[in-house]
Amino acid sequence: MSLSPGTRELGPDAGSLVVKTYREGLAAKAGHDLIIDVGQWQAVLEVADGQSQSSLELSAHSRSLHPREGVGGVKPLSDKDRDEIRKNIDEKVLGGEPISFRSSAVEDAGDGGSLSVRGELTMNGQSGPATFELGVGADGHVTGTAELVQSEWGIKPYKGLMGALKVRDSLEVVFEGTLPTD
Repeated sequence: MSLSPGTRELGPDAGSLVVKTYREGLAAKAGHDLIIDVGQWQAVLEVADGQSQSSLELSAHSRSLHPREGVGGVKPLSDKDRDEIRKNIDEKVLGGEPISFRSSAVEDAGDGGSLSVRGELTMNGQSGPATFELGVGADGHVTGTAELVQSEWGIKPYKGLMGALKVRDSLEVVFEGTLPTD
């Protein structure tokens, strides 16, 4: 996985950015694990001659999160359910605050096929450290997954049915795309 130096920009036209939430609690069977698309986002990967000088920045518009799919549950996720979930994300979870990530270190993960990216994530008006692995194939295909704990960013995971149905505090952010050619 050798990338030539240069700047590469990615967005929804070259990849996908999704948030995956998972249910728990006594009534978990009633709810859905959600796959939520992030509609407006941009990433800039700066590849330097020395990998330690490389960087990654990402920004996402929090009001562009839209539930695509609900996995499991007693009944399928309806359009009304999707609208309510989106409204909750906008009003109660993220409040329209911008989401951004800026790397402080990009290093070889030691497995010959991925990079370890560390930096600062800002979400819900709070900032904190975040780390994830980024796999880059010889063909420019890029994948990455970050596990985040909502409460570390001041977000109270959703609870319903008097607390018997909950969204798990940890969630996954998954990226998949193709880097533009040089």
